This record gives sequence, C-alpha cells and structure tokens, in this order.
Amino acid sequence: MSKALLFALIAAFGNVLGGLAVTRRAVLELKVIEHLLAFGAGFMLSVAIIELLPQAFARSGAIAPALVLVGYLAVHLTQHTVTPHFHFGEETHTITPIAGTSALVGLLLHTFFDGVAIASAFLVGPSLGFMVFIAILLHKLPEGVTISSIMMAGGRSRGRAIGAATLLGIATLLGVVLTDHVGFLVQHGLAIAAGVTIYVAASNLVPELQGKRGWTLPAAFFAGAAVFFATKLLLDSTA
Repeated sequence: MSKALLFALIAAFGNVLGGLAVTRRAVLELKVIEHLLAFGAGFMLSVAIIELLPQAFARSGAIAPALVLVGYLAVHLTQHTVTPHFHFGEETHTITPIAGTSALVGLLLHTFFDGVAIASAFLVGPSLGFMVFIAILLHKLPEGVTISSIMMAGGRSRGRAIGAATLLGIATLLGVVLTDHVGFLVQHGLAIAAGVTIYVAASNLVPELQGKRGWTLPAAFFAGAAVFFATKLLLDSTA
C-alpha cells in the first residue's frame, strides 16, 4: 500500500467517526468536533495558501490559475447551487430526502478531491503530503457530522447516515487511486485540489464560525494557523 493511500485511509475513517458521533448523539464529541472544525479551518487555509498554491503553479504552469478557479467553482456549484440546503456542521432542521441526496453528491466531489490533494501532495514530497493529510484529516470529522446529520434530518435511518459518511471516505480513497493512474491528475490535480481546499476552508468552514458567541472558536481558528507554521518549521528543519 502506498503512503498516500495509507494516509487517505486514516483520513477516510474520520468521516465514519464523525457520522458515529451524530448517530450516537454524543454531545461532548460534537462539541469537540465543532472546535476541530474551527482549528481545521485555520490550518487548512494556511496549507492551501502557503503550500498548495506555489506547488500547483510550479507543476501546472500557466494554466494553474484557471485550474484553481475550476476547483473552487466546482465545489460552489455542487454544494451551494445545485444543492438547495447545505452547511458544514450538524443539521438541526428537518429537510427533504432530496436535499440530503444532493448534499451527498456535492460532498462526494469534494471528498474525491481530498484524495487527489493527498496523492498529488505526496508526489511533490513527503513533507507536503503530511501537511495536506493533516489539513484534510481535521475536517473529515465535521464532514462526517455534516452528511450524517443531513441524512437523518431528511428522515433516513442511522444505518444510511453512517453509510453516507462511509461513501465520503471511499470517494477519498478513489481520488488517491485515480491520481496514481490518470496522467492529467498527476500533472494538474494539485491545482484543482488547491481551489477545492480554498473553497472548503474559506467559504464552507470559516462562515460556520462567524456569528457564534464566545472566544473559543476564534481562538481555535487562529491556533490552527499557528500550528501550521510550527509544523512547517519543524518539517523544514528535519528535511
């Protein structure tokens, strides 16, 4: 098993854990995951801007900006245009089953490119691969919470809610496998994944923090950015 596939498997398991937290109504776990969402947003945004974008421009050359934009627009199309009701975090309102299915389709595209990002990053080097893995792992739990709670809010069973979270993990593994075998993704997958990552961090996760009272979530967000730089310094010093 390749290193990228192994790390993707660990990340995919995070989707299932997030789903289990919803179906078990684990209040404490959901609160912790909410703060992981904030921490992950800071870490993920930092990885995307400081690490992914420069590497994507180096690999894809002149078409890199267009590919980054394509990745960004694709997630917006599937999660906030085609999908009638979507937000990260636990869904507490009753929705239609169709809304749940469309949300699953949107998240499947996103999680597929999670796998592309991990595989593409490891093609550049182990340090970048590890950084991208951490960024993706941190938002895998909130992903699982999101899709499982959406499914249950749409009247689906707990089993189907966990099944939906599992599908997200499978999509991530598929992204890794295809990146290893499709030439276009080998060359340009990192640029598309950068656009997807920026969208998830800045347009999905950050808005979930805004408007909520208290200082712990903003603190977690800035801590995520700070930990990114600390991790980068550590990895650079041992390279």
